[in-house]
Amino acid sequence: MRKKFIVAATIAAMSNISPAWSNSDIDALKKQVEALKKDYEQRINSLETRLKKSEEKALLAQQKVDQVADTVEKTKSTSKTGSNNFNPEISVILDGRYADFENDSDDYEIPGFMLGNEAGLGEDGFSIGHTEISLSANIDDQFYGKATLAIHEHDGETETELEEAYVQTMGLGNGLTIKAGRFFSAIGYLNEQHEHSWDFADAPLIYRGLFGNRLRDDGLQVTYVAPTDLFLQVGSELFRGDRFPGGGDHDGVGAWTAFANIGGDIGIEHSWQLGFNHWRQNDVDDRTSDGHSHGGGIAETPSFTGDSKINSLDLVYKWAPNGNPDRRNFKFQFEYFDRREDGNITMLNSGPPEEMSTYDGQQDGWYAQAVYQFKPHWRTGIRYDRLSSNNKGSDYDVLVEAGLDDEGHTPERYSAMLEWLPSEYSRIRLQFNHDDSYKDSDNQLFLQYTFSLGSHGAHQF
Repeated sequence: MRKKFIVAATIAAMSNISPAWSNSDIDALKKQVEALKKDYEQRINSLETRLKKSEEKALLAQQKVDQVADTVEKTKSTSKTGSNNFNPEISVILDGRYADFENDSDDYEIPGFMLGNEAGLGEDGFSIGHTEISLSANIDDQFYGKATLAIHEHDGETETELEEAYVQTMGLGNGLTIKAGRFFSAIGYLNEQHEHSWDFADAPLIYRGLFGNRLRDDGLQVTYVAPTDLFLQVGSELFRGDRFPGGGDHDGVGAWTAFANIGGDIGIEHSWQLGFNHWRQNDVDDRTSDGHSHGGGIAETPSFTGDSKINSLDLVYKWAPNGNPDRRNFKFQFEYFDRREDGNITMLNSGPPEEMSTYDGQQDGWYAQAVYQFKPHWRTGIRYDRLSSNNKGSDYDVLVEAGLDDEGHTPERYSAMLEWLPSEYSRIRLQFNHDDSYKDSDNQLFLQYTFSLGSHGAHQF
């Protein structure tokens, strides 16, 4: 249409040419019009050719994008269902320490508490700490698996044990997750964390007194995260109940827990989490504690049989300037536990007949700690622990022999630490404890290193 318009306009203009124009002028003008027409047509053809080539390139590019997307999707599927089974993520945590205690670590006790086998101070002098070897991977698009071997010193010997071995769902959706196998209970804030992620070299006194450092068992865990602006998680666990602080040989469910966590952010610099927890076992059978030597060198071992329940509360607050914790950050952590028990205490190897007493136990305790990263590679922290007990029974002497008499003493401890962290994979820590867990106060010094090799996932809040 544009071509016809240009030709018509040109003819109309020529029809109005003054007769004074010569034939040669008209011929020259016609040649110029013809040249303009050809140039215009060439430009149109060039533009149409370029447009066609651009459309072809765009089509080819889209085809390549589709091919890449298909390849990525196939790779994801293969990594979940095939190659990842043969290439699990492997991590090794190397932990070692030098410890110096003024008192004999073999005489350690907490009056009013029957301690588990791992609740002691650890080795004096140089020793390996809690070294871990972990393997983990996505089994497929529905399940994740992890196994952890722990290597540590106990009573002067190096021991290796299967610390964790569990599978966990990934694809249930709707905020629901199920875990099955051997794992650390979600009761409390610190209990689920591995020792290398602790802010201090040793467990809080209340964890030492109630759980023998941590609560771990074989069982099933179900958690649900609600679709709310405020973080809300509820869950429950069913355990076999054979491990301390439980006891016995259960064919089914021996112990269970229930827990709830809520939390959120205050602006971009502050965050918090509050937790409520309950653990119960109604048929603890023959839960033993460390042996006690009495007359004749006989090792008498206290044993508890009865019902046990624990309630706890935990609070965590974190601060980071502008929401960035890399250079500076602060964390406050608090936990309180209360245990009630009802049953009998028997002193094994004390007879015949074996000494026995009814037992009505009440034990509680708490700790509070604050950790401040004041420079990119330096942190410092303080911690305070305090315990109390009010245990009763029909035979006071048996309670004393079992370590359940508080001896008129309130166990407490003051701790301070300084850390150098060259990177997120390495740490060197110096820690001092003034420990009044029992009547003979003890000054304790730890120099600890922790190094992470291989893959290592993020820690919990």
